[in-house]
Amino acid sequence: MFNYNELFWKAEMRDLIRGYVEDGETGLVTCLLCGKIFEKGVVYPVEDKLCDSSRAMEEHIRRDHNSVFENLIGMDRKFTGLSKVQKDLLMCLFRNMSDGEISRNMGIERSTVRNHRFKLKEKQRQARIFLAIMEILESSRDTKERTLEIHKNARMVDERYAITEEEKNRILRKYFREGRLERYPVKAKDQVVILREAVKLFDPRKSYAEKEVNTLLEGLFGDYAILRRNLVEYGFMTRKPDGSAYRVIL
Repeated sequence: MFNYNELFWKAEMRDLIRGYVEDGETGLVTCLLCGKIFEKGVVYPVEDKLCDSSRAMEEHIRRDHNSVFENLIGMDRKFTGLSKVQKDLLMCLFRNMSDGEISRNMGIERSTVRNHRFKLKEKQRQARIFLAIMEILESSRDTKERTLEIHKNARMVDERYAITEEEKNRILRKYFREGRLERYPVKAKDQVVILREAVKLFDPRKSYAEKEVNTLLEGLFGDYAILRRNLVEYGFMTRKPDGSAYRVIL
């Protein structure tokens, strides 16, 4: 099943900045913010224009997401490492506000604005070095020992998400028989692995009624209600308050 969460975390920096990735083999252009897909070679009508796939994607991001910057900065602190003050300052900078305007807008001294600017530049330099270190480390490690990526909307991120490829495979063998889940695990880490598999049943580009969610999950496990509930609680899916619609939010 299509999984744009994996695309997001593996995207090159240039793709992350523009918000979409182009696959030269399949000809698909995929939005890293929601999973929407355009096909190369197809002409798309956008308002009063005809656009190729890349231009149509840029228009989609502008209309439906406002900007890549706002979506990235809106991610949880566990992913950005940014405090609320830093996020507010970055949004002001993104809007091309002067130090004086930022000072008035945030209620802080100009000297404090300058200090924050310096710290953010320092953070940028540190991030570049750290990224290089981690790239070298990852390339030198055995694949089965690498920790799996955490989905973007994960909640209560702790040691339960420290799962290697080898651990994942062991857990799946423990609970699955002939494609069906035999029992639902008690251990939180095992639950995360099971839910990662369960969410593959859904297309993140679609919205599902609760009955449709139940039908798909029942094909995996008899107690579909616990899977549905935990998919929401762990942040794999979002649910409207009245239960009328569910969506994957990887």
